[in-house]
Amino acid sequence: MAQVITIANRKGGVGKTTTTLNLACSLRELGKKILVIDLDPQANLTRCFDVGNSENIKTVGHLLTAELEEESYSVEEYILSYDEMDIIPSSIFLSAVETQMRSETGSERILSEIINQIREHYDYILIDTSPSLNILNINALCASDSVLITADTGVFAVVGIGELLKTVQKIKKRVNPKLKVQGILLTMCDNRTNLSKLLTQQVEEMYQGKIAVFKTKIPKTVKVGEAIYSGQSIKKYAKGSSVDIAYDNLAKEICYE
Repeated sequence: MAQVITIANRKGGVGKTTTTLNLACSLRELGKKILVIDLDPQANLTRCFDVGNSENIKTVGHLLTAELEEESYSVEEYILSYDEMDIIPSSIFLSAVETQMRSETGSERILSEIINQIREHYDYILIDTSPSLNILNINALCASDSVLITADTGVFAVVGIGELLKTVQKIKKRVNPKLKVQGILLTMCDNRTNLSKLLTQQVEEMYQGKIAVFKTKIPKTVKVGEAIYSGQSIKKYAKGSSVDIAYDNLAKEICYE
């Protein structure tokens, strides 16, 4: 039975999509069966899976619509396989679906109904989200066992964390009592600068004893941007690099610690 993990933060540009992609690749290398769900209308994760023109494929937006309108469907019809992993892709159509879902009673459980049909086929299901609090991200949290919070080590590193934690607590209390925080993952860490070191220490001290901060820190490197630009995972673009090793270590933390 799959462990469902949402990768989230209310702040943009903190490595959510990068982490979803590369954590999936590292978990796959540990022999795990992986499904990723792109729940961001920008579809940046989908582009990294080389699925072709998303206008011509079934996407998560179409899948949510099928469940919303109680159509007869099979989740497998919406799953694409690439590089020994599965993905339910996204497209800009998801924005229109999100608007429709806002007016539907009980729509926060739509994704849960879908995932429950396929949980037993995977070890991990990773959900990539947009940097906002909308009905799509609420769906992700309602369907998940845990949330992995990414945070960079910039000046505003902790801005989105507190807001997200409040949302997680509300959903845990009202809708999904099993939901927990998997941990805070610090990304774009540059140990060459005092500011990065200081902010890393600040986050660790702020949440010590309350929420786990992963031992693994994702280093700041141009290879991440280059890999995303070329539509590849770090595992493909720069295997054995410091950031590749970091995501391997993160996967081991999640699996074994």
